[in-house]
Amino acid sequence: MIKAGIIGGAGYTAGELIRILLNHPQVELVFVNSTSNAGNKMTDVHGGLLGETDMLFTDQLPYEKIDVLFFCSAHGDTKKFLESNNVPDNLKIVDLSTDYRHKAEGNDFIYGLPELNKEDIKKAKHIANPGCFATAIQMALLPLAKAGLLNSEIHVSAITGSTGAGVKPSATSHFSWRENNISVYKAFGHQHLTEIKQSLAQLQPNFESEINFIPVRGNFTRGIFASIYLDYNGTEQEAYKLYNDFYKDEPFTFVSEKNIDLKQVVNTNKCILHIEKHGNKLLILSCIDNLLKGASGQAVQNMNLIFDLDETTGLKLKANAF
Repeated sequence: MIKAGIIGGAGYTAGELIRILLNHPQVELVFVNSTSNAGNKMTDVHGGLLGETDMLFTDQLPYEKIDVLFFCSAHGDTKKFLESNNVPDNLKIVDLSTDYRHKAEGNDFIYGLPELNKEDIKKAKHIANPGCFATAIQMALLPLAKAGLLNSEIHVSAITGSTGAGVKPSATSHFSWRENNISVYKAFGHQHLTEIKQSLAQLQPNFESEINFIPVRGNFTRGIFASIYLDYNGTEQEAYKLYNDFYKDEPFTFVSEKNIDLKQVVNTNKCILHIEKHGNKLLILSCIDNLLKGASGQAVQNMNLIFDLDETTGLKLKANAF
């Protein structure tokens, strides 16, 4: 059994991660660290776990009892923690924050997008889990980058659920503002653009195209739906072959010839893509659950790869029927 611990256990991504690990056939969840909730029942914070666990949050860090440590802490906190604490060298780490996603000297974290870096992930000790918007957008563009076809401006509009803003209430996340409302934020300057460009350049070294990204706050709780279009000279059939060939061995990525919708992926670790050719433009639709394939589900997928398990283990989650 893989023994796991979590730091930062009170947020939405941590709640999903706890749920997955508690039901994972090859994992024992040893502790969930939360200094603000130490001694409290996990079900007092994550009510959906009622009947699944009697565990309490702890402020202790018994590294010697675990094989893998997940960080669900706020952006910036993982780096601070690792710099100020003596974490054992042999301990595997999966970080869900932005702290180590960008390549830099001395950073040994592997960017944890399995569809891009699977073989490196299998050999990794430290994983930087991708961002949610970044996952949805990269999945839509990786096959084109592999073929060297990202040679024009890329236009992206992507809408996300309120859980993407985290569990702490804010002016733009509470119910009375979010319900029956949408809004744009961080237009052209979203923090996920850096990791997206980094990955695309990994497959297409000459990639220099602008990515015009308009993020939208949606009036729903979970999921991301991205619409991407760019110049493309091939046929729709050629594009489908490109995508099907690229993702043929990926168990969570599906290319649909029918139009897609968000409910197909909510509560799953899937990414579903749809392609349409309009004149000289290629439209790619991409949808994921921001808390699963965009966060905790992908983190467990990475853990499975690190420990030489089938990457789908514990992740055969079902979408809503309607």
